[in-house]
Amino acid sequence: MNYEELTQKELELYKAKNKDYTQGGDPYGNFKRVSTILSLWGIHLPPYTVALVYMMKQVDAMGRMLGEGYEGETESIESRLMDISIYAKILILLRQEGLRIG
Repeated sequence: MNYEELTQKELELYKAKNKDYTQGGDPYGNFKRVSTILSLWGIHLPPYTVALVYMMKQVDAMGRMLGEGYEGETESIESRLMDISIYAKILILLRQEGLRIG
């Protein structure tokens, strides 16, 4: 696989997951909704930070897999790395939208 094919594969994964999360609505709606829910509990994290936390979950899982030498049963190291790459792009877009700290 080359860079362009990998990027296309990421785009397909993003579109499939985004369809599940948004049903055609705001592509960042899940981050905004979680941010709103957390604020009801007195935890104030903007959507950008929610996305960053989700990305860190993937980094943590992938790091454990690499460190302990196993592949996940549901998600592989490769699929987690693709999620991390997708989250990086989402973070760029949320930042452009002004949905971040500072």
